[in-house]
Amino acid sequence: MQFIENKTFDELKVGDSAELTRTLKPEDIELFAVMSGDVNPAHVDADFASSDMFHKVIAHGMWGGALISAVLGTELPGPGTIYLNQNFSFRAPVGLGDTITIRVTVAKKSAAHHHVTLDCLCINQNDETVIEGQAEVIAPTQKVRRPRVTLPEVHIHERGARFSDLIKATSSIEPVRTAVVHPCDELSLEGALSAGEKGMIIPVLVGPTAKIEATAKAMGADLSNIEIVDVPHSHAAAETAVALARAGKVHMLMKGKIHTDELLAPVVDKDTGLRTERRISHVFVLDVPSYPKPLLISDAAINIFPDLQTKRDIVQNAIDLALALGIELPRVALLSAVETVTPSIPSTVDAAGLCKMADRGQITGGLLDGPLAFDNAISKSAADSKGITSQVAGQADILIAPDLEAGNMIAKQLIYLAGADAAGVALGARVPIVLTSRADGVLSRLASAAIAQLYVHKSAAGALS
Repeated sequence: MQFIENKTFDELKVGDSAELTRTLKPEDIELFAVMSGDVNPAHVDADFASSDMFHKVIAHGMWGGALISAVLGTELPGPGTIYLNQNFSFRAPVGLGDTITIRVTVAKKSAAHHHVTLDCLCINQNDETVIEGQAEVIAPTQKVRRPRVTLPEVHIHERGARFSDLIKATSSIEPVRTAVVHPCDELSLEGALSAGEKGMIIPVLVGPTAKIEATAKAMGADLSNIEIVDVPHSHAAAETAVALARAGKVHMLMKGKIHTDELLAPVVDKDTGLRTERRISHVFVLDVPSYPKPLLISDAAINIFPDLQTKRDIVQNAIDLALALGIELPRVALLSAVETVTPSIPSTVDAAGLCKMADRGQITGGLLDGPLAFDNAISKSAADSKGITSQVAGQADILIAPDLEAGNMIAKQLIYLAGADAAGVALGARVPIVLTSRADGVLSRLASAAIAQLYVHKSAAGALS
């Protein structure tokens, strides 16, 4: 165990010194900004900083000051030190990647009250002084030796940042004419109108006109330039929206205040629906704070106990969506409880079959591996500890669940226990279907619309299978 130990007033000598070295990382700036509330754009806005005095993002000045305090409190004099005064002279900026050595040196002692004055110096990797000053402290008089406290892990996550990036990615492409099915509550109507305002969709509101207009009035929204297709109820709204898509008058569906089953029933109708040769499946796109990239999960909403052929379609739909989102080679983890093919666990046999289907060109565009347990799919260290050699393990872009129950539980656990933001879309029909939960906020609805819009354009360009 590591310990921290002080030097008492009597042990201190003029000229004694201690130091530590730190390299400035983006997380340091973000953490300091969160802790202090100092969001000066010189520190947190790269675009602004590039045109500011130093032409780069720089550390908060007191980041260096805090490191001086760390040396005083843990090294010299160490535990039991009481800070009295500090002055700083900031001589040069500290930029990302700069390595700073922080050194304090005893300059003067005063026996009357055990006061100690220390010279403080921070220099960078080029031996340039960035901060200098003096600190005055009351040095401890009793010896202290304590175990060094283990600090908690801190994960920096900007809520909604990845979804915002998805929305920004749609800025250069044309909006998609979209049937919004029964938007008779404020959340679904606001999501559709916001997507329209951002140029992602051209909303066609399908539902009872009176209810839609009453909802708009309650939220202060203007529908004067929005097309409304009047139908008597939600069932008719679903049927009419599907008919519009079948006729090529809309190229995307968006769920409003309607149950998923009620919306999908006319979609899967053999005679008048939107079926293709591929099975329809749902894909969650999650922004998980502790995962370094977007994570796609399928199928967690439509196919309850998929057989091998259905899983093939589930995998291909998810790969196609990942490609549309700009993931060049999606890594697909086929989940089970173990990593070996075990006949008594059918999902492991399906995983092996899917991998062979990919080898034979029946699944294209992605890199498959499985069976993989959840931990090995998303944690490189977990995979390494089990001796798993894989281009997918520990870095999956897509998780394929063995059945709907497992997929739904995984997604909901990440949302409610890990703080993930979720967007969702159903694929495999003639047009993508934005399927959001009634609890989803506007950002999730916008992200879902952006995902579907990107998919429509990639599909139209012939870039998908």
